[in-house]
Amino acid sequence: MPLVTLTSDIGHQDYLIGAIKGRLLRINPQFQIVDISHNLSPFNYPQAAYVSRSAIKNFPEFTHHIVLINLFESKPDQLLFAFHKDQYVLCADNGLLEMILEEKPEMVIGIPLDKTAIKNTLYCIDVAAKAITQLVNGEPIQNIGLPDVSYIEKNPLKPLHGEGWIEGQIIFIDNFENVVVNITQEQFEQQRRGRRFKIVFKRDEVIERISGSYADVPQGEKLVLFNSAGYMEIAINKGNAAGLFGLRGYNEQQVSTMVQNRLFYQTVKVFFE
Repeated sequence: MPLVTLTSDIGHQDYLIGAIKGRLLRINPQFQIVDISHNLSPFNYPQAAYVSRSAIKNFPEFTHHIVLINLFESKPDQLLFAFHKDQYVLCADNGLLEMILEEKPEMVIGIPLDKTAIKNTLYCIDVAAKAITQLVNGEPIQNIGLPDVSYIEKNPLKPLHGEGWIEGQIIFIDNFENVVVNITQEQFEQQRRGRRFKIVFKRDEVIERISGSYADVPQGEKLVLFNSAGYMEIAINKGNAAGLFGLRGYNEQQVSTMVQNRLFYQTVKVFFE
């Protein structure tokens, strides 16, 4: 029974998520459908990549992950169907694929969209569901799509760094207003090299140690830890870090129109001594 996940920026306000699941089951009643999230911010690729990547790696091998983010940034000609590290990812050809994987996929095929069709979300779901069904039924790749197709590439959002510092961007704010920064524990330790450090945000907020859990500091105190996905997280024990400090998620589309001062509320810098 094929395991299929759904991730989107659609929300739950209207019928569309229910309709998507109905179309999937109409094409293949054996699909087991799991929601990852439908509350992602529209057009925010770094956030979508972080959420998708962090969830995908925890699923059983050969799960099919449908990522419905910004399907119509441009007029779509194809969907991408990729295989990487024993997981399948199916998404729009909009640059998100390599942002999720953080590298080139082991295999990617393009699934052509009918030029005469009305290319709405439900049409794209029908195409995706048929492609997954063909694959699990053992059809050759060439019958499903075009192997080694050209596609849009966008670089994953990476932290900046120098000899004595590393700077990350806020890529996600969770339901508790904990703030996730795109600095992994591995990147932090590689840059740190055993040195002391100061984590600085919002100009003058400083933290000088890494906690193991929220309970490592008194209630109401700020802390930094590495979350279950391995990313740096700023939090307040039983408090709301984003709201209290005025921190905001980084959005690449807004950078060019933003005054420099606003970047202080979207970035976190670590200084090593």
